[in-house]
Amino acid sequence: MPVSDLIRQHSAALRALLILTLITGFAYPGIVWVAGQLPGLHDKSHGSIVEAGGQAVGSSLLGQSFTDDNGDPIAWYFQSRPSAAGDGYDSLASGGSNLGPENIVDTPADPALLAAGSDPESAGFTPSLLTQVCTRSHEIGLREGVDGGRPFCTPDGVGAVLSVMGTFTADGAVIPERVVSVNEPCRAGSTRVFRAEYQGVPVECAQYGEDYSTGRIVPIAGDAPGEPAVPADAVTSSGSGLDPHISPAYAEIQVNRVAAARGIEPAAVRDIVAAHTSGRVLGFAGEPRVHVLELNLDLDSRYPVSGTANGR
Repeated sequence: MPVSDLIRQHSAALRALLILTLITGFAYPGIVWVAGQLPGLHDKSHGSIVEAGGQAVGSSLLGQSFTDDNGDPIAWYFQSRPSAAGDGYDSLASGGSNLGPENIVDTPADPALLAAGSDPESAGFTPSLLTQVCTRSHEIGLREGVDGGRPFCTPDGVGAVLSVMGTFTADGAVIPERVVSVNEPCRAGSTRVFRAEYQGVPVECAQYGEDYSTGRIVPIAGDAPGEPAVPADAVTSSGSGLDPHISPAYAEIQVNRVAAARGIEPAAVRDIVAAHTSGRVLGFAGEPRVHVLELNLDLDSRYPVSGTANGR
């Protein structure tokens, strides 16, 4: 190829590089930045920051936890829904748990490590999605003074799941010979399980290291109410893990606790909840929702808790 053709081709490529760099590297970002300064867009382009007392306390688009240094819920605040984004509401790790409805069997902790002082997570314990839901529902029930029971959960707040081992019949049924509550490990001095028997066979606690996958895994609905008092959004995280809203039902079961902690009447708290409740988008899309951060800030403004800055 002649040198002149090479120079012409490289010159054209260089011009294209320069033009595209100007357009995509300078012009487009500049136009977007200018547009973001226009009235009505400025707040959104700057992260929809919410301020209280002259300080940024969060974003109206992102949820956050209202817990103390130990991770315990602060009594005078409404609590957000759970988050699986990083360590919770991490905008750099947005996402869900990626656990599905068939994730119902826990990975047990090593009892030797527990005896040595390790926490359950360090000892290998990984709760199933079902147990996570059951545990949250149980804890919220105790905290809010409502029935925390829900189907397929034990009274102690773990997944009510049995491994039924025995003889399989031609039609796929199983004649039980041994039954184990797979999410209730045997403890030193205790073999407690959520039910005594299954089809006439005694139910055993789970021994660490044994494989129960050969049995038929059977979740047990139990006698919990079909419509739990603790709503679904209180025990499951959103797909992004950053949802700033909760359902009116979850807000309602928190009213009495918040009112008592702030020393006010529940009716006053309900009025503020109603003021921060949005209806369905366009009247039909989605569900009514309560913005937790704005609700808590409004409560701080009207009924501050003594001895705290802005109630936080």
